[in-house]
Amino acid sequence: MASSKKAIYAAILGNFAIAVTKFLGAAVSGSSAMLAEGIHSLVDTGNGGLLLFGIRRSKRPPDEQHPYGYGKSLYFYTLVVAVLIFGLGGGISLYEGILHTLDPGHVGPGTATILGVTIGGLTLNTIVLGAAIVFEGFALRTAIQEFNKQRGDTPFFEAIVTSKDPTTFTVVFEDTAAISGLVVALVGVHLASALRMPVIDGIASMVIGLILCGVALFLIWESKKLLIGEAATPDVREQVRHLARNDADVDAVHRLLTMHMGPHSLLLTMDLTFREDLDAEDVEKAIDRLEKAIRRQHPTVQYIFIEAHAIARAGT
Repeated sequence: MASSKKAIYAAILGNFAIAVTKFLGAAVSGSSAMLAEGIHSLVDTGNGGLLLFGIRRSKRPPDEQHPYGYGKSLYFYTLVVAVLIFGLGGGISLYEGILHTLDPGHVGPGTATILGVTIGGLTLNTIVLGAAIVFEGFALRTAIQEFNKQRGDTPFFEAIVTSKDPTTFTVVFEDTAAISGLVVALVGVHLASALRMPVIDGIASMVIGLILCGVALFLIWESKKLLIGEAATPDVREQVRHLARNDADVDAVHRLLTMHMGPHSLLLTMDLTFREDLDAEDVEKAIDRLEKAIRRQHPTVQYIFIEAHAIARAGT
């Protein structure tokens, strides 16, 4: 979780600084694409704060009302982040792009004077977008490095789909969308100027909006799977089943169910048949031994419930 925070802090600092410069460039040039990018960076800054808040909430210990802890809080706040990317980032970018396309001649002042130096709107946009690409590149590199530490030898896209900690790959996708949007904005403002077609700037803003909406929909889908309850990976389930089958006192393993209660918290229920010659005390010892073996191999399995068939038959 510490590595997730590192990537988030890097993204927050970069996005806030970039948002200020983008809004300055948009005010000077009247560029719709620049305004869309400014909104995007501002939304990403707030999203980073939400992810940090979600991490903090998810670490709260279990209580009477939430006996399995608050791990799923992180999934909820990740879903909120995705919705904000879709609504504020993508939606406003599309809206601004449509307005600018319908009225491409509406632009702001073309120059700005900074520290006594007069800078043209196109030049300022180029400087701002170029610097933003560099800063976002550093933030993306940090996020990818931290995600690579988490995924180990698992292929990149498989790790994203199977990951139970959405914070890091959310930052990866946010930063990737940011760089893509910056490139689109840079191309859009230069084409609009070179071809004297302001409508291209509005089209660029709409493309940025579509990129953000696409990323948001993917994050919403992944967050939804985790929020409603996703099982452990097939490898983990098979390893747990193997441990149970190899126990000398277990005759058969029937139903085995798992569900993630958070990135590092797993619920396990098993339906086992023990040897018929075992009494209640022997079955209790076998269950205790099996639980210790499972937790030793898989520390994330924090909650284990085992239904013993032999006990049920003995009591009938």
